[in-house]
Amino acid sequence: MKMIKRLLFLFLLGTLPFTGNAQELIAQVKINRDKIQGTTTVFETLEKALIEFINNRKWTDATFAVNERIDCTFNIIVSENTDNNFKAEIQVQARRPVYNSSYTTTLLNFRDTQLDFTYTEYEPLEYTENSLNSNLTATLVFYIYTILGLDFDSFAPKGGNPFFQQAQQIVTLAQAQMSWNGWKAFDSDRNRHALVTALSDNTSDAFRDMWYNYHRKGLDEMAANPDRGRTTIISLLPVMEELKKTRPNSVLLQMFADAKLDEIVAIYSKATTTEKQEGYKLLSNLYPAMTTRLEALKK
Repeated sequence: MKMIKRLLFLFLLGTLPFTGNAQELIAQVKINRDKIQGTTTVFETLEKALIEFINNRKWTDATFAVNERIDCTFNIIVSENTDNNFKAEIQVQARRPVYNSSYTTTLLNFRDTQLDFTYTEYEPLEYTENSLNSNLTATLVFYIYTILGLDFDSFAPKGGNPFFQQAQQIVTLAQAQMSWNGWKAFDSDRNRHALVTALSDNTSDAFRDMWYNYHRKGLDEMAANPDRGRTTIISLLPVMEELKKTRPNSVLLQMFADAKLDEIVAIYSKATTTEKQEGYKLLSNLYPAMTTRLEALKK
């Protein structure tokens, strides 16, 4: 049912008004303050406020039943705190159920090491589309739209376009804030600017087509026909080889590994010996520093 509703939304997107009641996300927020000494009430207050900020807002016009909400986690690790100024990093994870199964697949498992923000206890968390007043909420909303984009891309080709456009708009607005980190071009090949550019640029079309086929024609087929689903996924991996060849520093390479590498190894577990050998060669060439995660393919 989730798949049908999501595809219906994608078909209607931009052509008909479409409203719903349930929010899209069921998010957990954890603030790790182990490195901070002294009072921690501000972190408890902020954690609760962020959970309400994310979960109590409608982020799209799509209809989501309660059991269809996207499961995601925002883990904020604070390393420094001076008055109302915080230095932190954030780990963002999101998961999508696989059709006709109890299995959930990871859509995003992204570590962002640049999250400096200011926060005064009990201040309201606000967000409006055309203006930004907080690096913290801007960052969270950026990742919310990135999650939505990846989720909708997994149900229909380029289904995530409107959400990646929203994320891109946030990047554009945030770049005007000179003191905010993580938004500027060329500062890092793994910051927010790099991520949304990689997902939105026309050169990523092959990756996004692969992403859709991986989920809809691969994983979603596996409950009915495991061999067909596995064969489809294996056949898609050369797309990543081509990406590495043409854009060796693309953030999409690491993003894909962090979300999918262990899953792909598990999928190969039912493959033939020859397929495993070919898979090991392909994946070890893609990710030479991660060969320990590929050991199962040698058996």
